[in-house]
Amino acid sequence: MSDYKINDHIHLFSSWAAGRASSVKDNRFKVEIGQKILNKSTIKNFILNPDILPNSESEFKISHREWRQQIIDLAKEEGLQFTHGVSAKLINIYLKSIIICGGFYNHENARFIHPPIDRVLLKELARQNFNGKAKLWKRFENIAWSKFNSEQYEEVISEINIGLNEAPLWQIEKYWKGYQ
Repeated sequence: MSDYKINDHIHLFSSWAAGRASSVKDNRFKVEIGQKILNKSTIKNFILNPDILPNSESEFKISHREWRQQIIDLAKEEGLQFTHGVSAKLINIYLKSIIICGGFYNHENARFIHPPIDRVLLKELARQNFNGKAKLWKRFENIAWSKFNSEQYEEVISEINIGLNEAPLWQIEKYWKGYQ
């Protein structure tokens, strides 16, 4: 087992978590498929390496859109139809696990990592009237994160970013009540 490195261990755990979190009712897939998709993707390169993440909000937005499309294309190869919402959830849980929860949460580039978006978060943002936009959050909750197209997903992230006023995006998860 000497060839089993920490990067392998991080990838296995993170892809398992991402696959479990992003497999949804109308688009179920096995964790192994999520892992296979992530294994072929470019985001695997960020394990223990936040220095190579995009280093501005605008660069991260462009890269994230490219990553989502790459994940959608890789899912298609597996006979799956991912939306931008499902693709984003797979990416965001993976990056959260390997970077934010991997001890790099204070890294300058980590501030741009998108939080996982789900019904629990959107519902709480509406309940809290986050940034005075309860109706907006309720509208997105009613659409359902797993059905988001690119524009809807990016609008949610943009509104979170505005509401956090330059704070790292992972901090929005103080409103995520899924852990309770």
